[in-house]
Amino acid sequence: MLGSGALYIFAAVCEIAGCFAVWAVLRNGAAVWWLGAAAVSLGVFAWLLTRSESDFAGRAYAAYGGVYIAASLLWLWVVEGQPPSRMDLLGVAACLVGAGLILSQGRA
Repeated sequence: MLGSGALYIFAAVCEIAGCFAVWAVLRNGAAVWWLGAAAVSLGVFAWLLTRSESDFAGRAYAAYGGVYIAASLLWLWVVEGQPPSRMDLLGVAACLVGAGLILSQGRA
């Protein structure tokens, strides 16, 4: 489970960074070359999810979702300077419990 957790953390960083790069170009006027970085980052994200210990893509994606939510709120705080609210933290705790339950099933 720890292996999948670390994998999901790296995948979340890649997905958020890739999506943020597109956001920066389309919403903030960043240089177009950021789209190339976004494509690479999103490609690495997708590859990382295929390395999951789950035998089924849907289960891997569902478990990853909780980690993605936590990483998104961390990005909100660290990169965008907006601290998460109490409800954000409560919601992410519920998501991480759910992701842990999904991951605890192991392989089929």
